[in-house]
Amino acid sequence: MRPSELTAMVVVLLLATAVATANQAMVLERAVPLKGVPLGDLRELDRARQARMGVVNVPVQGNTNPFADGIYYTSLKLGNPPKEYTFQIDTGSDISWIVCKGCRGCPTRSPLKIPIELYNPNSSSTSSRISCSDNSCTTADESGSKVCYTSDSTSSLCGYNLTYGDGTGVSGYYVSDTMHLDTIMGNQHFANASASVVFGCTESLSGFISTDGILAFGQQQVSIISQLNSLGVSPKKFSHCLKGSEEGGGIFLLGEIVEPRLVFTPLAGPHYNLNLEGIAVNGQNLPIDSSLFATSNKQGPIVDSGTTLTYLLDEVYDGFVSAIVAGVSPSVRPLGTERVEKRDKCFLSSSSIDLLFPTVTLYFKGGAAMTMKPRNYLLLQGYVGNDTVWCIGWQSTKEIQSGHGITVLGDLALHDKIFVYDLEKMRLGWMEYNCSSINRNTRFDVSGASSYCSGLIAIGVAVVWLVSLLT
Repeated sequence: MRPSELTAMVVVLLLATAVATANQAMVLERAVPLKGVPLGDLRELDRARQARMGVVNVPVQGNTNPFADGIYYTSLKLGNPPKEYTFQIDTGSDISWIVCKGCRGCPTRSPLKIPIELYNPNSSSTSSRISCSDNSCTTADESGSKVCYTSDSTSSLCGYNLTYGDGTGVSGYYVSDTMHLDTIMGNQHFANASASVVFGCTESLSGFISTDGILAFGQQQVSIISQLNSLGVSPKKFSHCLKGSEEGGGIFLLGEIVEPRLVFTPLAGPHYNLNLEGIAVNGQNLPIDSSLFATSNKQGPIVDSGTTLTYLLDEVYDGFVSAIVAGVSPSVRPLGTERVEKRDKCFLSSSSIDLLFPTVTLYFKGGAAMTMKPRNYLLLQGYVGNDTVWCIGWQSTKEIQSGHGITVLGDLALHDKIFVYDLEKMRLGWMEYNCSSINRNTRFDVSGASSYCSGLIAIGVAVVWLVSLLT
């Protein structure tokens, strides 16, 4: 099947909370549940991730370091013969890498109860090491991580050495090998679709990772989405729809979902930064100085599915919480600090929260509005008698960082919405969507061509297929 035959191509990942039953499936699971997990634990998870976003001696447009803090992970096959590995899916980094045979400091076990598989380039007939003279090494240098010296010969390996703000880091060399993707056309299954991609072979790790590696969907040329685009395998666009249920789930697509209800706002920076202009609670605008949301390399709102909660600037947070409290139904009772941490604002409710709590609206450049229902900012924390404990899951940025003006729209805020990351037009789009409604007959209009996602299993099983839409 030649790229010229395709009008659109999309990899569909049905996010999983169970094991796929089909042999051809690639499983994507949610590593961190939300239901009942204490807010303090989720803050600590996000604090570690945000600390690692400060890269030492690497430009701001470089990589974040997800390590054990990624929320979603998947399995895919590399090499010839193909061997299966587990990767964290991360939209906040650019360099994909895997732990390699002989790696110093690499784990042998994972807290996710999955085996750690060390990649051995010598065991794959399609693997090749990238030299310092290779064009791929020049592309990798965009990240600021390349290790090649003027004294090196042209045959020297193109290495990388990343050190992050919390002291953790990885080092190794770049390789090229075959990534295997399953192909679906209509109701027919075609195996052995593949693409040769460049990724890091990590020889030394200081820190921790809970999977075999990182699958990066950042904006730079070395990221997976950019490589697949340059090979003609995928448009430079991807989409996701994350289920609002506490256990997670949803879809992840390489490609663009075309829907008339999508609204778009420009992307303004290297980490999926947005131009946020205002916030309203129950239709009432909060008195916020919009300059607080000014976007630059070191500040401004970002979208990051790898961060669990959402974080507002301290100057904004107190007013936001006060507006939520003022908009809550009188039937909802506040929960005293004797049961929760003093910093947390929690409530007791015996009815559906959708009618008892206010709606939040975020306004972005270009007139795009993003609606946040109560489940986009509240977390279920437990029960008291017959009542459910709900706590505000949006936090102040002082909980995860200091001296930075970054607002983070994390996983909680992204639930039950289709998001389209259009890197060709540098814009982000979204629309309301019940991501829990996805089933084997779900129809998506992808890049202007309709196709059933036939064969998808919608019972918590994660499936990855390369859907080809022929002219």
